[in-house]
Amino acid sequence: MLAAPSISAFNPPRRILMGPGPSDVYPEVLSAQSRPTVGHLDPLFVGMMDELKALIQYAFQTKNEMTLAVSAPGSAGMETCFVNLVEPGEQVIVCRNGVFGERMRQNVERVGATPIMVDNEWGQPVSVSDVEAALKANPEAKFLAFVHAETSTGALSDAKALCALAKAHGCLTIVDAVTSLGGVELKVDEWGIDAIYSGSQKCLSCVPGLSPVSFSPAAVEKIKNRNTQVQSWFLDQSLVMGYWSGEGKRSYHHTAPVNALYALHESLRLLAEEGLENAWQRHKDMHLLLREGLEKLGLKFVVDEQSRLPQLNAVYIPEGVNDAEVRTQLLTHYNLEIGAGLGALAGKAWRIGLMGFGARRENVALCLRALEEQLG
Repeated sequence: MLAAPSISAFNPPRRILMGPGPSDVYPEVLSAQSRPTVGHLDPLFVGMMDELKALIQYAFQTKNEMTLAVSAPGSAGMETCFVNLVEPGEQVIVCRNGVFGERMRQNVERVGATPIMVDNEWGQPVSVSDVEAALKANPEAKFLAFVHAETSTGALSDAKALCALAKAHGCLTIVDAVTSLGGVELKVDEWGIDAIYSGSQKCLSCVPGLSPVSFSPAAVEKIKNRNTQVQSWFLDQSLVMGYWSGEGKRSYHHTAPVNALYALHESLRLLAEEGLENAWQRHKDMHLLLREGLEKLGLKFVVDEQSRLPQLNAVYIPEGVNDAEVRTQLLTHYNLEIGAGLGALAGKAWRIGLMGFGARRENVALCLRALEEQLG
């Protein structure tokens, strides 16, 4: 028989997480996750899930009945939207201005549909005029898919204008709000968003591993009237609907991640307690404070100010500075994590997050002091 390995308990240090995610988790959220586990069909847990649904609706600013948390991270939220709505042979206009627009394209192809690409430069928002031209040129398209807050570059696109265009051309919208939810203005019902997904680990400052999603009545009708079976059993929302709502509410589908859902409930409760508008303003205020300090250090932003995400600050690495070495020094000497560039920005930019609980003055001050020491 194999001998049991001699492994000590894992006790990580308390890092200050100022990368692209995960973000610093609220202490109350960590505490909530450690509460006693109950069964996922327990009446008390059912009551908590009803509250969680209402809290997600508040965060998204929607009355959509089909609003829930997918038991997996934001990437699964993305796949949930595409596999349930898009069928083989359909055309989807996909906006690509960074890594996550490209992932949308891959999802479209994997379901056997045809992506029609609208490309914009990295660091630029999605061009409303380019999207309008694509919609006019492709009247058969049934969906417009775009990233509201592109995490790879820190660019914020005009979701309100893009959704209005889609509606005018008879398209449903699929929107990535992984980094925008809780950090910048987002109004699902007012803007007419049909399918939206986010992640627990960004501006919600919850533990990673859950994806809030919401579907409009029009999107639900599309799901109900599919001609083909959803290719994923686990993500098939026609099966999950019965777990979150309806007469047979909480019918068994899968074992829900009970303690992680406690954590999401608490993080969204804290967001509601602060108030959405106050949270949006706090992220903006901390961004302005960080921007001032970064510009004094001579660092230049990847994104123009009018399209810049306050919660994800991408800055070019100065010439002659070793990217990995600086990030290692910050981690070693300050317990501070900032993010590397992705894709076209790999080795060329740092991504500094100001998300949720992490968007506070002491984090900004520490980050600026640490960078000054490394760049000085």
